[in-house]
Amino acid sequence: MTPTTGRVAIITGAARGIGAAVAKRLSSDGYAVAVLDLDESACSETVDALTSTGGRALAVGVDVAEAPAVEAAVARVADELGSPTVLVNNAGITRDNLLFKMSEDDWDAVLRVHLRGAFLMSKATQAHMTKAGWGRIVNLSSTSALGNRGQANYATAKAGMQGLTKTLAIELGKFGITANAIAPGFIVTEMTKLTAERLGVSFDEFQQARAKETPVPRVGQPEDIAHAVSYFVSEGASFVTGQVLYVAGGPRG
Repeated sequence: MTPTTGRVAIITGAARGIGAAVAKRLSSDGYAVAVLDLDESACSETVDALTSTGGRALAVGVDVAEAPAVEAAVARVADELGSPTVLVNNAGITRDNLLFKMSEDDWDAVLRVHLRGAFLMSKATQAHMTKAGWGRIVNLSSTSALGNRGQANYATAKAGMQGLTKTLAIELGKFGITANAIAPGFIVTEMTKLTAERLGVSFDEFQQARAKETPVPRVGQPEDIAHAVSYFVSEGASFVTGQVLYVAGGPRG
């Protein structure tokens, strides 16, 4: 038996990339894991990877920006896996463009998934955490929160995740719940591959260029973020809350 035995974690945007890596790491840490994504069928590969190694896992399709869908998804997790006391808000999208080209729809879509999604998921799961007197919330921010050309919507959303994190830490600390954020730098995912395509460069060249800009001369992998999440949700991190950890190969990416 470990401190994580019987505990249930929800990871949003966990069908692939960072979310899938986090799901695999927390499963290996002993958590039962709910793999949430917009398309439930897309979660099957992650769930199969967890169950094949003896883990307990559940695929749940949900639009994290729709309140009734979020409430139903969290209720399903509680019924089928157990009361969730760990939440990793990882779901996100990009709709990059320069300000004068950015549409209102692209602005709204990015803030809707990142910020509204994290708000609704945190609100729905905190009831289980406060009842248990223990909980962990980890929000995925980004080095783009510091500003990034062509990402006014994404940078704003990721900066907002940091403000949300610090407020949740203040409000929920007395219930034994911590809230922290991780701000990745360049991580090799489908999302960053699409960015390379948008810029008209090969993904290999894109990675090499980013590695040269980084004090630790390499690009990040999803597992780098998963390690950080594992720490934040651990018993050993119970006195760490309201923090933003830049996992970016440099002081702030």
